[in-house]
Amino acid sequence: MNFRRGAGRDEPEINLIPLIDILIVVLIFLFVTTTYDRFAPLQISLPQSSIEKKDDKAPVLVAAIDRDGRYFLNGAPIPFTTAADLASRMKAASPGPRPPVVAISADAAATHQSVIHVMEAARIAGFSQVSFTTQTRQ
Repeated sequence: MNFRRGAGRDEPEINLIPLIDILIVVLIFLFVTTTYDRFAPLQISLPQSSIEKKDDKAPVLVAAIDRDGRYFLNGAPIPFTTAADLASRMKAASPGPRPPVVAISADAAATHQSVIHVMEAARIAGFSQVSFTTQTRQ
């Protein structure tokens, strides 16, 4: 006698846990057996030279601005009238024949406009590399 006529059949379940276990074992096997050597396809022996390495660092022109808005080039105070005047002074203070890196060292209380004046003067002078000096917090 079948007393469960109205009851439906149970749906078959697919258990994924054994499949995941097998995949993990395969991955571990691949990680352990794989070699990570790099093979260079071309072996090159570079020529040697007796010339010493040349120091190719660009010269640095330090433009400083204090909290009162006074300008300094390489530590020497200069009066500021216009950006063009400052550019000519920067060209005169430039160390060496190569264009220097302009390192702007401005006080934290200096105005933003004074920093812009130095950047504009560097642009007029043709100095394309500008850097800002900072200090780390303690």
